[in-house]
Amino acid sequence: YVTEWDGHRLRRIAADGTSTTFAGNGFGGWADGPKDKAQFYYPGDVAVAAGGVIHVADLNNFRIRSIDKNGIVSTLAGGTYGFAEGKGAAARFSYPYGLAVNSAGVVYVADFNNHRIRKVAPDGTVSTLAGSTGGYLDGQGSGARFLNPTGVAVDDAGNVLVADYNNHRIRRISAEGVVTTLAGSGVAGYQDGVAAASRFNHPWGLDVDSAGNIFIADHSNVRIRKLSAAGIVTLFAGN
Repeated sequence: YVTEWDGHRLRRIAADGTSTTFAGNGFGGWADGPKDKAQFYYPGDVAVAAGGVIHVADLNNFRIRSIDKNGIVSTLAGGTYGFAEGKGAAARFSYPYGLAVNSAGVVYVADFNNHRIRKVAPDGTVSTLAGSTGGYLDGQGSGARFLNPTGVAVDDAGNVLVADYNNHRIRRISAEGVVTTLAGSGVAGYQDGVAAASRFNHPWGLDVDSAGNIFIADHSNVRIRKLSAAGIVTLFAGN
């Protein structure tokens, strides 16, 4: 499943490479309902839950949307620009870029302009997992700081991994909400090697395999980087 940003659609690529429109009618806006009539407004990311429900970070609608197995699009949480905890429409996001979902159906959201990683329960209740004001600081929960996070992923141990875009770092949030830095010195650039000395240039998205290796879309370096479970950063693809 692919979010087609400017097309305001969710696309699906089959195993044989055939691409079709899965949801959205191509017009930027907001409308829930059957997937062919629903509207999105610059969808940023997509994640599929274990039960087959598809979640979409609907960036300019400030919403997290869900598509059930019957193809019905609904709003899980959000709807107004800003910051607020709460359930459903009472919650507020400020450009939710990236999202990931764990095996229990909890959705994690990289809330870009709120500098936070948010947590959306299956019933639509939104809370902050980590982060507060913009900056850089490791620590517990709201004591930690991010600077415009854009990507999230969940590993097999339940840790939430974060592409901390304007800090040029890869961060990790433990199940207890403790934030640590996995890689990146904080200086924009390109440098492979030991994680703490490595350099990224606006890491945008990331994912993790079953062995704990993290693959990073290093946006301004135009490369895919690999952070091994042993803490070594190497080039995976791109030049």
